Amino acid sequence: MNTPFTPAWWLPGPHLQTLWNPLCRTAPRLQRRRERLWLEDGDFLDLDWYGPHNATTPLVLVLHGLTGSSNSLYVLGAQQALAAQGWASVALNWRGCSGEPNLLPRGYHSGASEDLAEVVRHLRAQRPMAPLYATGYSLGGNVLLKYLGESGEDSQLQGAVAVSVPYRLDQCADRIGIGFSKLYQAHFMRELVSYVRNKRSLFAHQGLADRLSELDKLGPLDGMRTFWDFDGRVTAPLHGFSDAQDYYQRASSRYFLGAIRTPTLLIQAADDPFIFRHSLPEPDELSASTQLELHAHGGHVGFIEGSAQRPGYYLERRIPQWLATQAKG
Repeated sequence: MNTPFTPAWWLPGPHLQTLWNPLCRTAPRLQRRRERLWLEDGDFLDLDWYGPHNATTPLVLVLHGLTGSSNSLYVLGAQQALAAQGWASVALNWRGCSGEPNLLPRGYHSGASEDLAEVVRHLRAQRPMAPLYATGYSLGGNVLLKYLGESGEDSQLQGAVAVSVPYRLDQCADRIGIGFSKLYQAHFMRELVSYVRNKRSLFAHQGLADRLSELDKLGPLDGMRTFWDFDGRVTAPLHGFSDAQDYYQRASSRYFLGAIRTPTLLIQAADDPFIFRHSLPEPDELSASTQLELHAHGGHVGFIEGSAQRPGYYLERRIPQWLATQAKG
């Protein structure tokens, strides 16, 4: 039985809910096993495994958000909570997010469902007898929902959870440029520009002139202050989109929700400082297999409850509980 989420009284407002996890939480200590998955285009993804390694144990693929990694505290917390109920998990690091730059000029983005599809195929081959589920946070949730809509009946997943999803990327790019949220935007811009600069330095050091030239064609990386700037000047040209608007239109998960056939739970806060309320899907946009759990409070990938002495993490009890319910049928 799921106990409803009651926001921590000592973290009033969306920003404290959003910032508690990355800034104040003690990181769970997990002994994980890393696997490198080589992709069809010659690049790689790093996967971090945790929990029981039995052939039939349920397995959950965990997808982090923008500028995060498998070391993001909400990822570690999810893996710890899943192991506590006897489930295995594997945390994906999107391209270039595992501590070393990826090998190609392209990177990851909110619509990179082709990479997710390769990972799902790999996991199905590795654990053919294990029920497979997925949970995605923010960007990871957007990629997951897009993949579910594209694959329909053939997702190869028994269930999925998506948290704090930027369903309309264009509107979210506008929202994060308003008020206090500009601080989040500035943080993301620093991290994203650094991601590209580090790759430029690596290609130059390794003498990879052809790959370096693709990044040099982007021009100077100075003066990028908004997502519209970065996605127009970097994301779009590197990933085959004509401009930022084309990228947002083709990658926003809201346009794929009606085609989802996998049992899916959406967890969202109405006060998310990254997402307008009108960016959230209406009930008639959701497929019969999809449930939207909308909370008045919770911030962005926050949902902190409990006391200051013993904070609780709603996502880490709700997601395993919901997945277990799906497993029981």
